[in-house]
This record gives sequence, C-alpha cells and structure tokens, in this order.
Amino acid sequence: MVDLMQKIISLAKRRGFIFQSSEIYGGVEALWDYGPLGALLKNNIRRLWLKRFIQDQEDVVLIDGTVIMHPKTWEASGHLESFTDPLIECKTCHTRYREDQLLKKQCSQCGGKDFTPPRQFNLMFKTFLGPVEDKAHLAYLRPETAQSMFTDFKTVQEAMRLKPPFGIAQTGHCFRNEITTGNFTFRSREFDIAEIEFFVEPGQDEKWFDFWLDRWEKFFFDLGLKKENLRRYEHPKKSLAHYSKRTVDIEYKFPWGFAELAGVANRTDYDLKRHAQFSGRDLSYYDEEKKKKYYPYVIEPTMGLERALLAILCDAYTEVKGGRTETTKSTKETEVILKIDKKIAPIQVAVLPLVRNKPELVKKAKEVFQLLKPYFMCQYDDVGSIGRRYRRGDEVGTIVSIACDFQTLEDNTVTLRDRDSMKQIRVEIPKLKDIIQKILEGEDFFKLGEIIK
Repeated sequence: MVDLMQKIISLAKRRGFIFQSSEIYGGVEALWDYGPLGALLKNNIRRLWLKRFIQDQEDVVLIDGTVIMHPKTWEASGHLESFTDPLIECKTCHTRYREDQLLKKQCSQCGGKDFTPPRQFNLMFKTFLGPVEDKAHLAYLRPETAQSMFTDFKTVQEAMRLKPPFGIAQTGHCFRNEITTGNFTFRSREFDIAEIEFFVEPGQDEKWFDFWLDRWEKFFFDLGLKKENLRRYEHPKKSLAHYSKRTVDIEYKFPWGFAELAGVANRTDYDLKRHAQFSGRDLSYYDEEKKKKYYPYVIEPTMGLERALLAILCDAYTEVKGGRTETTKSTKETEVILKIDKKIAPIQVAVLPLVRNKPELVKKAKEVFQLLKPYFMCQYDDVGSIGRRYRRGDEVGTIVSIACDFQTLEDNTVTLRDRDSMKQIRVEIPKLKDIIQKILEGEDFFKLGEIIK
C-alpha cells in the first residue's frame, strides 16, 4: 500500500495535479502547489460543496471572512491556551518532533534517544499588523475558518433575518505550523477548509448532530468514494476538545491506514458565550415567538479540501493489465486510469484528431473543440498516436474522448469513447453537446449513439 502512495505522488507531479511549493529552491516542507489539473479538481470539489450546502439548502448562508482577525479572537476561542502539540527535541541533532508521534523514542535523523522534556508548542503562525514588530501589533494567521462565523453571528443573523436552526458556511485558506508532517498532502501547513456552523436551540442539538453527520458522510459518497473505504470514529469523552460535547470523525482508508477525512462536532454554546464575554457584545438570540433569549448551540461539520482531493486520487487510482486501446496489443503493459466521479473530473472532454498531418482533419477537430469549450472543460491533444492520447486522458480521469477521423470529413460524425469501459459510439457533431451532457448526468453511454463493434 505504501507503493500505491508513491505511484500517486509520482502521477500527481507528472500529470499536473500537485507539486511541492518552491521546488526550484529545494521546496518547502508541507507546502504544496496545485497544478492545472489539481486546481480544477479542487475547485470542482468546492463547487459541488457550495451547490450541495448553499444553493440546494435554504437554511445555510455563505460568508468570506479574513485570514487575520483581531488577536483577542484567539484568546476568546481558547486557541492561545489550548491549540498546542507536545514538542520534544533531539539533544544530539536538535530535530524536533511531536512527542505523541515519535513511537520508538528514537531520532529518525541521527538515531539519538536523548530528548528534551516535552513543552507545549502553539500551532498558530504569528505575524504583525503594521510596521512595528512588537507585542502590541502581534496577530495570527487563522488555523480554522470557524471563528469569523462566530464573531459575525449577530451581524449575519440580523442582516439575513435568520431564525435558528440556520447555518453560516465558509471555505478558505487556513494555516497550522505543524511540528510533524508527512503522507504527501495529508498534513500540510497551508490548506483549505470547508465548514458550516449550524446554530440550533439548546435541546435540539443532538437531533441536528445526527442530521449533519449523515449529510456530511453522504457528501463523500457523492464525491465517488467507496463506502468500504469510509468509517466513523466516535471520540471518547476523555479526548474531546475543550469546546466539544460530542465529535465524530469520518475516516478514509488511505494507503497507510484509516485517517481523519472530515468531522462533525457539537460545540455547544461555548463559542458565542466566550466571544460575548471577551467582546462585551450580546451574542444571544431572542426568540420572538417563545419570548425567550438564549445562546444557540452549534453543530460544526468540517472538512479539508486537500484531504478530500487526496482521498479521491487514492480511491480513483486504478491499474489495468494489458492494452485497453486498439493500438496497444501488449498484454504486459499496465494502464493507469483515474476513475474520478463525473461530477468533479478536472477534464470532461478530450478532442483528438486522428492524425496531425492532415490540415482539413485538424481544422475539423479544432472546430469541435471550440464548439464544446463553452459548455465543458475540454482539452485538445494531437501529440502521439491516438492510442497513446487515449491513455493520457485515462490517466488524468478524462470522462469522454472525441476522435475526429477520416469518416468525420465524409459524414460529420465523430467517435465518442468512454473512459471506464473503453467502448465507443458514433455521434453526429451537432448532437455532441446534448449527448455529453447526458453522459455527465449519468445516462447510459451505450444508449446514446451507434455502438462501434
């Protein structure tokens, strides 16, 4: 399974999904750039999340808070005191580790076994507001998106005339100065979170917790992740965060084992009460019908976009022995296919002229490309044999490939090839847009055109 991880890392770099940040200077540990295909895939995940939880849901609204907030925010939230990991240092080579992740108590760099006593290390990145670098101007890069949804609670609730139960959602950059990193992009220092703070009347929180846990988990099924690779992990009471009444992680079976993909927490009324206390502002809600005031409880479903993307790459990665194209006769070759769900695949359509040395065929293929580009994420490829180009498309998860061949010039039809089955149908060019749309919506590929034997 470790070998699988290495294959995915290699594919991610070679085909434009993920690169190490600043690689020409040797890179920066746990910082990653998302290339042309990775950026598309990440944005497709975000877009589906926005549609599912904002557009399709009437009781959740979206905000976009700042990365840097008032420093008192983190005092009120408990991050200055509690957002820490136990840090130890090798006395020989001074390499630092999280104490709970150094299993054999032996330095991986020099083999030393003598370490400093553990001390708590705060994971927030520090910065300064303005030109003076002193304590009065100290600020932090946010380690989560949640806090602006709490500090903006009253403003959003009144501006949008919302009544509990309702949610405030946000997605954006977060930063954590992780001591121990690894497993490719799983534990990064800069990443994107997508989460919701759902405000409910006290006493209704357990019902809504179960609702959001089911709905959050279903989102990952809809991303195409296999059910057998997902499980729930209920945090025992003794390991809960200081604000949590209950937390359940949704874990994915990565190549190194099950690890946290997302989670749902019952934060009770901790956050609103703390921010009210530290700010002096009333952040309670007054129920006009029941004539009572209360601090809403908060159910928080949260997920990391990069972890979702990594899980999708792991889940979609498929190796097929033997040739899958007409031009590949060897039974020893192995083809890689990324069976990414149609809703989020970075490239939906590839347009391929059969040969590149026939001007009228290239011209026709480019016409097809321009015809479809306004409606789908398309790629034009005329380099190498048609079989090799099919395989390149499979490797990045391209859903359908369109081959413009000599018959195209005679009857204005093209060959439409399905990624997963490799089957082909013949389609008239004017019908391409509607047929591809039906394929993306899940309609049976083989009922949409004349099957090529």
